[in-house]
Amino acid sequence: MDLMLIIVGTYITVVILIVIILNLLQNNRSKKYKILLDKLEVEKNVIDSTPISLEISKIKAFLKNDKLDANVNNWENRFKDIRTNQIPKITDMILEADYSLKQQDYRSTVYKIAKLEMEIYKVRTNTELLLDEIKEITSSEERNRAIIIKFKAQYRDLYDKFDKNKLDYGEVANSIMLQFENISKRFEAFEITMENNEYTEVTKIIKSIDEMIKHMQIVIEEVPSIVLMATNVIPKKISELTSMYNEMTKDGFPLDYLNVDYNVTEANKKLSDIMDRTKVLNLEDNLFELKVLLDYFDSLFNDFEKEKADRKIYEELVEAFVNKKNKINNLVDDIFNQIDDIKNVYNLSDEDVVLLNDVKKELNILNDDYNILKEHTGNNTFAFSKLIKEIEGLSLKLNNLEERLDNSLDALGSMKEDELRARQQLEEIKGILKDSKNKMREYNFPVIPQYYYTQLSEASSAIKDIVEELEKKPITISILNTRVDTARDLVLKLYGATKELLKTAMFAENAIVYGNRYRVIDDTNKNLTYSEILFYKGEYQKSLEMTINCLNKIEPGIYNKLLKFYE
Repeated sequence: MDLMLIIVGTYITVVILIVIILNLLQNNRSKKYKILLDKLEVEKNVIDSTPISLEISKIKAFLKNDKLDANVNNWENRFKDIRTNQIPKITDMILEADYSLKQQDYRSTVYKIAKLEMEIYKVRTNTELLLDEIKEITSSEERNRAIIIKFKAQYRDLYDKFDKNKLDYGEVANSIMLQFENISKRFEAFEITMENNEYTEVTKIIKSIDEMIKHMQIVIEEVPSIVLMATNVIPKKISELTSMYNEMTKDGFPLDYLNVDYNVTEANKKLSDIMDRTKVLNLEDNLFELKVLLDYFDSLFNDFEKEKADRKIYEELVEAFVNKKNKINNLVDDIFNQIDDIKNVYNLSDEDVVLLNDVKKELNILNDDYNILKEHTGNNTFAFSKLIKEIEGLSLKLNNLEERLDNSLDALGSMKEDELRARQQLEEIKGILKDSKNKMREYNFPVIPQYYYTQLSEASSAIKDIVEELEKKPITISILNTRVDTARDLVLKLYGATKELLKTAMFAENAIVYGNRYRVIDDTNKNLTYSEILFYKGEYQKSLEMTINCLNKIEPGIYNKLLKFYE
C-alpha cells in the first residue's frame, strides 16, 4: 500500500514538473515574439513620424512654378497613401500577429511576423524615397550654393593663372576669354534659376558648369605648351632642318630617300590644323601629335648626322679600295707585260697561266663594278649607308682577288725556298696579328693602354717591312729572314700582351662588381670608386690590385676565391 502511494506521488510530481517546464518554455517563446512585435511597432511609429509633411510645407512656402506644383501634388498623394493606407495596414497586421500570439498559435504568429517585416520594409523604403525626393528640393539651395561657391573659387584661380600668363596663350587667348565669359553666364543662369525656384533645372546647370570648369583646367594647363611647340619650337626646328637639308643637298648628299620636302609640307599642315583646333579649345591629342612631330624632326637631324658620318666612312673606304685596286692593277699589268719572260724564267705551267688569266678577268669585272658605283655616287641616288655596303662588298672581292693573286704568284715553280718560307710565315704572322685583334674585340675595353697601341704599331710596321722586302727585286734573303724573325717575335709579344690585358681587365671588372655589395662601408666605397676611376683610365692592373687589397680586409683570401670564380 505504501509502495503504491510512493509511485502515485512520484508520477504526480513528474507530471507537475513537465507542466511547469512546458509553461516556462511557452512563456519564453511568447515573450520573444512579443518583444519582436514591439520592436516592429516602434519601427512603424518611426515611419509614421517621418517629417514629410513639414518638408512639403517648406516647399509650398516658395512654390512659384507649375512644374514644382505638379511635383508637390504627386508627393502629397504618395504621402497620403502612406498615412491612410500603408501605415494602417501595418497596424492591422501587428494586431493580427498579437492576437495569434495571445492564442499561442505560434506557427501563425511566425508567418504573420514575416509578412509584417516585409510590409514594414516596403513602406519604410517608400517613405525614405519620398523624403529624399522632397529634400532634394528643400536642401538643394544650400547644397547647390556650396557647390557653386567651390566652382567660383576654381574659376577665379583659373582666371588668375590665365591673366598672369596671358602672353603664353598667344592667339588662343581670345577664345579662352570667351569661354570664361560663357562660364560666367552659366553662373548668372544659376542665380536666375534659383531665384525662380526652378530646382529641376539647377542640376543641369551645375553639371554644365562642372564640365566647363574641368575642360578649362585642361585648357589652362595644356595650351601654353601647345602654343609654344606649334608656333615656336617645331617651326624653328623645321627652319633649321630645311636649311641643313638644302646645304647638304648642295654638297652632294643623297637625301631624297628621306622625303624631307613632302614631310615638311605635311608637318606644316598638321601644325595649322592643331592651332585651328586649339583656337576652338579642342585639345584632344594635340600634345601627342606635336610630340610625334618633334620626335620625327629630331630623328631627321640624327639621319643627317649619320649621313655625314657615313660619307666620311665611305670616302675612307673608297680611298683604301682605290689604292689597293690600283696596286693590284699595276701588278697584274706588269705580270702580263712580262708573261713571256716569266714563263721562261720561272718555268710556269699552262695551269699557272690559266690561274693568272682568271685573276685578270675578274679584276676587269671588279673595275667595271667600281665604275658603276662611282656613277651611283655622282648622281646622289643612294644613301651613303647603302654605298658603304657596296664598297665593302667590292673590297671583300678585291681582298679575295689579292689572295688568289698572291697564291698564284706563290705557285711559281722557280720561287726560291727562302722566299716561299717568308711568304708562308708572313701569313702566319698576319694570322696571329688578326687573332690578337679579334681577341681585343671580345671585351668592351673602356680604354686601351697606350703601350698596347705601341706594340701593335711595332708589329704592324714589322709586317710591313716583310711585305716591302718581298716586293723588292732582287730580294736579299738575309735581310728578309731578319725581318721575318723580328715580325714574328713582335707579333707573339703582342699576342701575349693581348691575352694578359684581356684577363687583367675582365678580372678587375669582376672584382669591382663583386665588391659593390660592400659599398655601404665608407672606406670600401671610397677605394672601389678610385678603382673604377683607374679602370676607366685603362690602368687595369692597378685597379685590380687596389680592389683586391680593399676586399681582402673584409674577406681574407678573396683573391683566390675570385680567381676560382673567374677560371
